Amino acid sequence: MAASLRLPEAASTAGLAAVYSAGFIGLGNTGNPMAKNLMKHGYPLIVYDVFPEACKEFQDAVKKDSLLIDSGTIDPAVSKELAKEVEKMGAVFMDAPVSGGVGAARLGNLTFMVGGVEDAFAAAQELLGCMGSSLVYCGAVGTERAAKTCNNMLLAISMIGTAEAMNLGIGLGLDPKLLAKNLNMSSGRCWSSATYKPVPGVMEGVPSANDYQGGFGTTLMAKDLGLAQDSATSTKSPILLGSLAHQLYRMMCPKGYSKKDFSSVFQFLRE
Repeated sequence: MAASLRLPEAASTAGLAAVYSAGFIGLGNTGNPMAKNLMKHGYPLIVYDVFPEACKEFQDAVKKDSLLIDSGTIDPAVSKELAKEVEKMGAVFMDAPVSGGVGAARLGNLTFMVGGVEDAFAAAQELLGCMGSSLVYCGAVGTERAAKTCNNMLLAISMIGTAEAMNLGIGLGLDPKLLAKNLNMSSGRCWSSATYKPVPGVMEGVPSANDYQGGFGTTLMAKDLGLAQDSATSTKSPILLGSLAHQLYRMMCPKGYSKKDFSSVFQFLRE
């Protein structure tokens, strides 16, 4: 998803909602609540979906001194090319991929990893603060994409590990709720085990409690792991577990899991 607003002439960014409207592209599982949080903070929105024609219409509407913020997850090299194209239009491009999932998007508690011109970061903080509680400036365009790629690779690996541990414990006769409690009081605790439990019936309000509907799709995780694989190849970095995670999520897609949340790997491993 991407948002756009005009850069203020004054140094202060207070009260941007009273002066500027925001364009927002992408109303999927995460983008929809993000846009709603902007509306709650008083921003008039011009909203588009993520179809190519909508993106083209948005690009044609870019004006000089606009600030464009992209919160999708794409290849860092593509982000750098976009920044160059936007600069030619006399505007400023910033990357701000998110972490936290759909639940955090609804609550306005996302983490934004931001890359771009540091002066523009100050102008974007009020806007991003409507949708997130943590904003981390990572440096030039592309640095935040690298951070997001590493984060999502680790997330996939930890989710698979959590699913395997829970599956093993259940096979050994342990109650899944008791096992989850023990894991989260011990050194094996991680976000996947504590906040996004993949076993149905263990936690309410997560995709596993709703037949793995909503959340972060398996197809998207496979795509992000593909980006990690490409980056590892270009930098000659060994990612043994990352590569295995990529293959596993790719295997899940044609077997009926493509639209299910990535935590459905627990169900897949039990088949």
